[in-house]
Amino acid sequence: FTEEKLGQAEKTELDAHLENLLSKAECTKLWTEKIMKQTEVLLQPNPNARIEEFVYEKLDRKAPSRMNNPELLGQYMIDAGNEFGPGTAYGNALIKCGETQKRIGTADRELIQTSAINFLTPLRNFIEGDYKTITKERKLLQNKRLDLDAAKTRLKKAKVAEARAASEQEVRITQSEFDRQAEITRLLLEGISSTHAHHLRCLNDFVEAQMTYYAQCYQYMLDLQKQLGSFPSTFLSNNNQSSSTPVQSVSTPSVLASASASLPSVSNSIITSGISELKSSSGSRKARVLYDYDAANSSELSLLADEVITVYSIPGMDSDWLMGERGNQKGKVPITYLELLN
Repeated sequence: FTEEKLGQAEKTELDAHLENLLSKAECTKLWTEKIMKQTEVLLQPNPNARIEEFVYEKLDRKAPSRMNNPELLGQYMIDAGNEFGPGTAYGNALIKCGETQKRIGTADRELIQTSAINFLTPLRNFIEGDYKTITKERKLLQNKRLDLDAAKTRLKKAKVAEARAASEQEVRITQSEFDRQAEITRLLLEGISSTHAHHLRCLNDFVEAQMTYYAQCYQYMLDLQKQLGSFPSTFLSNNNQSSSTPVQSVSTPSVLASASASLPSVSNSIITSGISELKSSSGSRKARVLYDYDAANSSELSLLADEVITVYSIPGMDSDWLMGERGNQKGKVPITYLELLN
């Protein structure tokens, strides 16, 4: 081996097919390790948790069950919502968000478990099983080749007939052992193609698990969005109002609050009369925006909290909406997000 490295001895080369198989095996091992490690990072971003799981696995002990990040966030939201009061808008919304986060956390656990069984485990089995066997047989092939080359060198140096005959016998034996080991190694390496086919099936399982997970998360968030979408017209601001009590409009208490300093006894009928008058006339009024609002389509106008816009009514318009203008922009705006100004 040393003489080969120094260029002082000839080396028996492996045939091209075997060299190609060896190269394919090394490439498969390299990329399988990278994909496996990055998948672990994707499924468990916390490096400390990954190390802990690795240690427990090596000790052949079950890791303690802990809440994952979505479940922990969900629990905090639920606890906060109960503290603020389930009857308040914010408290109720926190509880609903918390329940959804916990469902996402459960789906996350299922994704990790399914991916570990159907994807990570087969990849790890290849690295720690099949490839180790290939490496072992490849080292044996290397030793057999070195034995053969050493025998060939001794044959070249043999001068006496008896020594030459013994060297020729040694070359025949080492050549036979080398050929046999080369065949064993070749058969193992040709199994890499079936390994690729197996890993392809595992990859399909992984993609299916991800698809199920993201579909679940999308459905959970869609349901949550629908529940939260009714909040502006269903709840007052946090004031211990019962969650089942409907509210005429958010603008009513807002206008009342602004007028209460000078007129404490102003009634709701007087406050709402401004909107009624605006709807019955063809004039326009200035209004302050109470909350941010994202337009659902091109017919609506997006709003920013505390900005002042011009509003007016159009005959036949839904009673819960007004037309709003901001410079050259115009579109429908919900009454519950506005406070009419004098």
